[in-house]
Amino acid sequence: MRFKQDFFEQLPEFYSQVWPAGLPNPRWLCWSPEAASLIGLQQPDEALLKGLAGNEEIPGASYYAQVYSGHQFGGYSPRLGDGRSIILGEALGPNGAWDVALKGAGPTPYSRHGDGRAVLRSAVREFLVSEALFHLGIPTTRALAVIGSELPVWRESLESGAITVRLARSHIRFGHFEYFCYSERGAKDKLLQLLNFTLAQHYPHLSQDMAGYRAWFFEVVRDTARMIAHWQAVGFAHGVMNTDNMSILGDSFDFGPFAFLDTFKEDFICNHSDPEGRYAFGQQPGVALWNLQRLAQALTPVLASDDLLAALNTYQDELVQAYLALMRAKLGWVADGSDEQDQRDLTLIGEFTQLLEANRLDYTQSFRRFAALDPNDPKPALRDDMINLQGFDAWYQGYRDRVGQPADVVQWQRQRAGANPKYILRNYLAQEAIAAAEQGDNQPLQQLFELLKKPFDEQPDKEDYAKRPPDWGQGLIMSCSS
Repeated sequence: MRFKQDFFEQLPEFYSQVWPAGLPNPRWLCWSPEAASLIGLQQPDEALLKGLAGNEEIPGASYYAQVYSGHQFGGYSPRLGDGRSIILGEALGPNGAWDVALKGAGPTPYSRHGDGRAVLRSAVREFLVSEALFHLGIPTTRALAVIGSELPVWRESLESGAITVRLARSHIRFGHFEYFCYSERGAKDKLLQLLNFTLAQHYPHLSQDMAGYRAWFFEVVRDTARMIAHWQAVGFAHGVMNTDNMSILGDSFDFGPFAFLDTFKEDFICNHSDPEGRYAFGQQPGVALWNLQRLAQALTPVLASDDLLAALNTYQDELVQAYLALMRAKLGWVADGSDEQDQRDLTLIGEFTQLLEANRLDYTQSFRRFAALDPNDPKPALRDDMINLQGFDAWYQGYRDRVGQPADVVQWQRQRAGANPKYILRNYLAQEAIAAAEQGDNQPLQQLFELLKKPFDEQPDKEDYAKRPPDWGQGLIMSCSS
C-alpha cells in the first residue's frame, strides 16, 4: 500500500496517535478482491496479514484515532472519538484515495474504559454488510478484509477477537463538527479548518468561502437524503443512527445491530438497546433530518442560520424524489414529473407496504415477485401470497392502471429483476456463517460473501439463500456489540 497522510499532517489537533495492540495468531477469514482493487492490492499474503492485524508496522502508515462527539439516542455526548478503530492513513488507488482503518485493533484514548476490541461476529457482520450494500448500489464504506484470531474477548460471553479492515472515502462525521463547535475554544477557527480540509479533499469543485460552504451544506443534505432513500427502498435498518455514525459524504457507516427486513414491519426495531424505537426502520427518514439539524447547529459559527435552514428545507423533496425514483424502478412505473403523480405514487406504495404488513409478507420476496409479473395478468402469483384478497385486488387494479401495458413484457420483467434483489444479507444467514467461522470453518462465510456480490441474479444453485428465515431467524434483534 502507498499512503498519503493529509488528515494526519494537516489536522494535528483532530486526533491522537496510537499504536494497534495486535492479534495473536491472526488468520484471514474473508477478503474482498473488489475492495482491494480500490487501493491497488491484489492477493492477501502473510506480510499484509501481519500488518493489518497490527502485529507489524506497515511502511508509510501513521496510526491515529480521531476525536469527535455526537448525539447518541438524542442526548449529547461531548467527547467520543474512535474507541476501537485506528486509521492508517489514506491509501492511494487507481481512482483516488481511501482511508484504511483497523476496527478492533485495541484501545485508544477514546475507548472510555473499553478494550478497543471487536469480536468475530461483529467484525464479520461489518465486513458482509459493507460489501453487500455496495453490490446493491447503496452508498457505503467498504471492507477490505476480516481477520480472526485466538485472542479471548469478553462480551455477553467469552468470544474471540477480530479486526475488520474498513475502507472509507472519509471518516469525517457529523460529530466532528459538533465536537469542535461545542468543546473547543476558538470554535470558528477549528470549524473553518475542518471545513476547508473537507472541501479540499472531497468537494474540490467548491470554493473555500461562504458561498462554497453554503453550497457544501446543500450537498450534504442531498447526499444524506439519497442514502436514506436507498435504505428505505431496499428495506435496510441501520439501528444506531447517532450523529457520530453519520458520514459527511452520505455513505452508510459504522454498522452494529443492523438488519434487512424479513417480514415487513414499518416499526421494526433491530437494536435491543433501542426499546422505544428511536431508530426503528420507519423512523430513519425523520432521524436523518434531526441529525442534519444538529449538524446545522454546529455550523452556526460559520454559516448564517438562513442559509442552513434553506438547505434543511430541501431535505424532504430530495428524499421523496430519490425514494420515488427507486420505487418506480422496482414497480415498473414511469414518472411524468407532476406533483399530483408523485402523491398518487406515494399513496400506492404506502398501500402496498400496508398489505405486506397486514399479510405478514417478506419485503424482499414480495418485490422480487415483480420480476416475474405480467401486468396484463389479472391474477398474478403475488396474489396467492395474500390473505386479504379483496384488499390486494383493489390495490392491484390501481397498480395496473398506473403501469399500463408494457410493449415488451420480457424486457419489462428483466428491468424489474435489476431493481429488486433476490438475495439480501438476512441476519440469520450472517449468524450461520459466523457460527461456522467460530468453529474454524470459513467456507459458509465465503459462500455467503460470493452470493451477495450478485444480489439481483437468479443464481439457481443458491435458492435456499432466498427463502424466508426459519422461525428462530425471523426478525432477529441484535446488540450494539454485534
